[in-house]
Amino acid sequence: MDIDTVRFIMGASTGIGLAAASGFRVFLPPFLLSVWFKLGLMDVDLEGSDFEFLSSDMSLIVMGSASLMEILAYKVPFLDNALDAVATPLAGLAGVTVVAITLQGTDPAIQWAFAIIAGGSTSIGIQSATVAGRGLSSVASLGVANPIFSLVEDIFSLLIVLIALLAPFLALIGILFALGILVRRRLGPVRTETGHGH
Repeated sequence: MDIDTVRFIMGASTGIGLAAASGFRVFLPPFLLSVWFKLGLMDVDLEGSDFEFLSSDMSLIVMGSASLMEILAYKVPFLDNALDAVATPLAGLAGVTVVAITLQGTDPAIQWAFAIIAGGSTSIGIQSATVAGRGLSSVASLGVANPIFSLVEDIFSLLIVLIALLAPFLALIGILFALGILVRRRLGPVRTETGHGH
């Protein structure tokens, strides 16, 4: 396995981890990725690329402020449900972007195809699951439990980002496992109904 292949696998694993975290919180993963670049801990050269802004002070301030506002807004019951309508497409965009950033320097066709397919689907998949969970929480507790649900999302997002940045392969394994469970749960009722039909 050559160096370029290893770099691609590492970048893809990190990106997919960050995309999954974007399914919980849209702005937190790009913000922490920006911090990572600022500290010089990310082995990706953004100079001259479309993502060069990520390592700027202004980017840190804007994304840091957006992250804080998002975290606080999700602590308000029923406002959180309204935010989900906006957060779902933004999560998809964030997922695509973070994967594209971590794959910067690879062939652009591969970079963007992988970012759209893997990054976008991962973040939207996680986001869809959180929307469903928040909906159940809103109905079952009349919104009282929603701030706790939101806090759990914050913790998951932060932990996944840190694992993605520090141990990308571990993050990838965990995310594939979680997505596998989600897919099985969605397909489960369909198979059961088909079985009863016969």
